[in-house]
Amino acid sequence: MDALVRQLNDMCEELPFHTGWFFKDIRTGASSHRNGDVVVPSASVRKIAILMTALKAVYEGKLSLDQRVSIEARYQDNDSGCFQHLEPDFSISFRDALVMMIIVSDNTCTGAVADILGLDQINTFSRLVGMRGTTHRHGVPPLPMDLNHPRDYTNTTTPNDVGLLLDMIVKGGRDPAVSKGLGCTLDLCLLALEILSWQKLKTRLPSLLPLGTKVAHKTGTGVRYYNDAGIIYLGEEPLFVLSVFTENVPVELSDGTPGHTAASRLIGELCHACYKSLS
Repeated sequence: MDALVRQLNDMCEELPFHTGWFFKDIRTGASSHRNGDVVVPSASVRKIAILMTALKAVYEGKLSLDQRVSIEARYQDNDSGCFQHLEPDFSISFRDALVMMIIVSDNTCTGAVADILGLDQINTFSRLVGMRGTTHRHGVPPLPMDLNHPRDYTNTTTPNDVGLLLDMIVKGGRDPAVSKGLGCTLDLCLLALEILSWQKLKTRLPSLLPLGTKVAHKTGTGVRYYNDAGIIYLGEEPLFVLSVFTENVPVELSDGTPGHTAASRLIGELCHACYKSLS
């Protein structure tokens, strides 16, 4: 673990922007972090907490996975996902809205789901499970987003918070006591893991892993930050949790590399180093 942590930190220190990460070896329980409690913009990684808030409401009987969700024009003023491009005024199931919110980061669905749940409930869930540095301020972040916007202008979290939630979801798929702490059942935690594993954006965490490696994750992108957080598997067994958040990424590095390329590549390299160390 010490050698791996040094390697991860060395990789981060080579680049001229803030990087925070949380890592946990699921088999041994050993964990570490870099800037793990530093609050940063969450971007779409926040949707993991929205997903789990929704599944808690389903367990409590307040919502149903089968109920219809209206896709209205007022939700389509965004720049993420597919439904922004479709003709409005149709409906899909609540389950399908959750799936689209995760696997293509669809913000039309996110806005609708966030309105159904309410930001207060999403924040209450986050606090309930121990995500003390996480705040959901918008169902869909306002556009345009200025490059130098204050940190608290948008939704925020920490690497440790997201790592904690992911670790709880993994455990919740195996231990009824943990799933109960999430306000869910074993089956609902397993559904969350399945949906996260359907992620269609195969950049960042999975980008340098062997083809076909199962990764249950959620990316997040903003005007100066590029994030990813997930559970990496060895076969069908969860191997480790890794959440990585970058901040203050320049548009271009001194060598001409686009900042988003450097940040995404770093996330892939950090994940590959963890995978190589544990597999």
